[in-house]
Amino acid sequence: MVNVRKRGKVFQYQFEIAPVDGVRKYINKSGFKTKAEAEKAGIIAYNEYTQTGHNFMPNTMSYSDYLDYWLKEHCQINLKYHTIQAYSNIIKNHIKPRLGFYRLSQITTATLQEFLNNLYVEKAFSKNFMKNILKVLKTSFAYATDVVGFVKENPAIKVKIPRYDVPEEDPAHIFSKEEIQMILERFENNHAFYYAILTAYYTGLRVSEVFGLTWNDIDLENKTLTVNKNILKKNQNGATHGRHISGKATTVWYFGTCKTQGSYRTIEIGDTLVNALKEYKAEQEKDKEEIFSDTFFILWKNRNRLNINVSLNSYLAGITRNLIKEKYRKLKIVYDISDFENDILNSVNMYESDRELIFDVEQKMKELKDIDIEIVNLFYYSSMSVKDIAKKLNISELNVKTRLHRIRKKIKKELNSGGI
Repeated sequence: MVNVRKRGKVFQYQFEIAPVDGVRKYINKSGFKTKAEAEKAGIIAYNEYTQTGHNFMPNTMSYSDYLDYWLKEHCQINLKYHTIQAYSNIIKNHIKPRLGFYRLSQITTATLQEFLNNLYVEKAFSKNFMKNILKVLKTSFAYATDVVGFVKENPAIKVKIPRYDVPEEDPAHIFSKEEIQMILERFENNHAFYYAILTAYYTGLRVSEVFGLTWNDIDLENKTLTVNKNILKKNQNGATHGRHISGKATTVWYFGTCKTQGSYRTIEIGDTLVNALKEYKAEQEKDKEEIFSDTFFILWKNRNRLNINVSLNSYLAGITRNLIKEKYRKLKIVYDISDFENDILNSVNMYESDRELIFDVEQKMKELKDIDIEIVNLFYYSSMSVKDIAKKLNISELNVKTRLHRIRKKIKKELNSGGI
């Protein structure tokens, strides 16, 4: 029972709640301008209290509202992201349009069976998809009965999907070596996908497991590969589970847990895959070397415009991020940039001051041969292509590429050992 009284110039509501240690307890709130406002707020608060904090009455709640509640209070806390997405799509596209307007307490076994029968006739969904719809019905009502007590019995328990005549299934297609080779040739210029497909072919891993691998998971010496996570993509406004890696405006990639406990495993890999992965790792190290050196070339290029009283850490990290995005965006590759940033920042932290760092980079540049300095100037200052540089200096493109590679390697080595 809600009591309302005037206290000074405002009204207050109050109602009794369960005693604690034998002492009577009350909930009250004041500040209402009129008695009617206080009574209305008091009734709402009392209903919330009697329904254990829920701001609705189960006997009048629609199935649509209950499903929203179930998704929020149960699914988003206990289920994996992709399961939540699958349930949400089933609810939005199939359950709510046909059952959402019913009161939760009104839905019967006959109502649910008729719903499934109609879907079967009208939509001709596959047997597996019908099973998924039934699973949503059963688990949502199980929570309503067994956990929160909104209804007394689960009307979905005895519901069954209609009978399916089982046709002869087409045998699973097993790719031949020739077909695999054709697929690999399609991705020869995109090494990330090339080696991912190769890994999947030789190990049988799921796509999300292959792209969830890091070098810490691969023991090239003992020829083993450990699956302990996967990689997933979702909308940024969705619930987050796992460590963020990278993302665009609307989607985020993240590491997630494996699908089942049995998915955590260590498998042996053969020499063919081991050798291929060694090649890929060497290519990545070359990329890191290139980006590392390019970061400091850009620093040298902009040295006269920098405020050396300001820390260069964030400036260099920003350069690194931009170089990585530029290198990998065309291939649509998601890359964990922490290794690159750590290399840069570890080098920077070995200097006593930013001024000393800039001075050392400048000295290293002066030690280069005249033609190498000119190539660096043309490549970084003038943003000329390798082809145009070769034409301007009257040397081969291979010569330009080789010199750039050697310059990058030299700068990285000397900065890591000499001071940075």
